[in-house]
Amino acid sequence: MTRRPRLTRRFATAMTEEGYRALRRFSADTRLEEGEALSFLFENLAAVVDGDELAARLMEFHKDLEARKT
Repeated sequence: MTRRPRLTRRFATAMTEEGYRALRRFSADTRLEEGEALSFLFENLAAVVDGDELAARLMEFHKDLEARKT
């Protein structure tokens, strides 16, 4: 049986409710702990996202974020 990678970094994060629900859903679907799920997503980011779609959604997120701050 393969060993799970050791999680060596911890950091405080702020997430939207929608983002946290999506993380919990992904974590449950993949049977990973939330930290392991985040590690998997970031380690494999280039393989799991479409670069053009990411750029468009990031621009939209930045606009929403600025609107929330005002």
